[in-house]
Amino acid sequence: MIQARFIHLSERQIRPQRFNPNDSRNPRLPQGRPSFILCGVSDIRISSFNELIDQLYANSWQEPLGRFRSNFAYRGTTSVNDDLTTTLRRLGEHYANNEGHLLRNFRKYAHRDAASGDSTWNWLALAQHHGLPTRLLDWTFSPFVALHFATQHIERFDTDGAVWCVDYVQTHEMLPAQLKQALDEEEADVFTTEMITRVTPTLDQLDELGKKSSDGKPFVVFLDPPSLDDRIINQFALLCLMSSAEADMNQWLREHPNLWRRIVIPAGLKWEIRDKLDQANVTERVLFPGLDGLSRWLKRYYSPRLR
Repeated sequence: MIQARFIHLSERQIRPQRFNPNDSRNPRLPQGRPSFILCGVSDIRISSFNELIDQLYANSWQEPLGRFRSNFAYRGTTSVNDDLTTTLRRLGEHYANNEGHLLRNFRKYAHRDAASGDSTWNWLALAQHHGLPTRLLDWTFSPFVALHFATQHIERFDTDGAVWCVDYVQTHEMLPAQLKQALDEEEADVFTTEMITRVTPTLDQLDELGKKSSDGKPFVVFLDPPSLDDRIINQFALLCLMSSAEADMNQWLREHPNLWRRIVIPAGLKWEIRDKLDQANVTERVLFPGLDGLSRWLKRYYSPRLR
């Protein structure tokens, strides 16, 4: 599992160039449907499990490799009404001013060996991992992990869910030159904490970089978190953040409709999806290793189907 993770992230030749959705040689492009990225349509409502799988892997064909390698980050939500508001923003008034206070005190009171080294980005990832309000959003490289989070609460099976899909390769094409150069030098598609530290060691420096960008608009960075524990590894975790605590990911996506799509999961399909994920071993027992995850899985697995 760990080896596959490093192979996926360390070599850009895995995804050397973007797939052309107009190429009829792609055998997995859903028939009868346009590319949502090209036509700018962000939402697609699926009607079957097979269609769901096709949409999750749409545009993943890489012709030079003859392989399927998706450039998308995935995030599952139990309700279609859930947006991409950060936990920091949910604090309400003065939330941006409290960002530094939150992280500083977390570092002060956390165990001194809790984060490897003294990198701001390692501490930020650790804080997000343990529930501190931050500007980070949780994503995953795995569409099946995203489906788990879209179907993890059976009490919400009466409402439509969703999987957000954002193209992190094309998103990073919009980065300032310094950050793009860091990716190019490593032949990488996403940042590690070490890579971003070399360019912007602190959040304040990232904010300044955003203010000095050519268009003066905030940008989005996708960050591969350090493997702090088995939970991060098993969830194939990925994080994203914006170049300002006050920036709104929802607004940013509205301004860049060609970089994302959202797959809407009808409530009536949730039980089928959930049962098939369980059989594929995509469960709380695997994604949250330990007795807590085991108990959550057993509680859900043996709960009666709600009518």
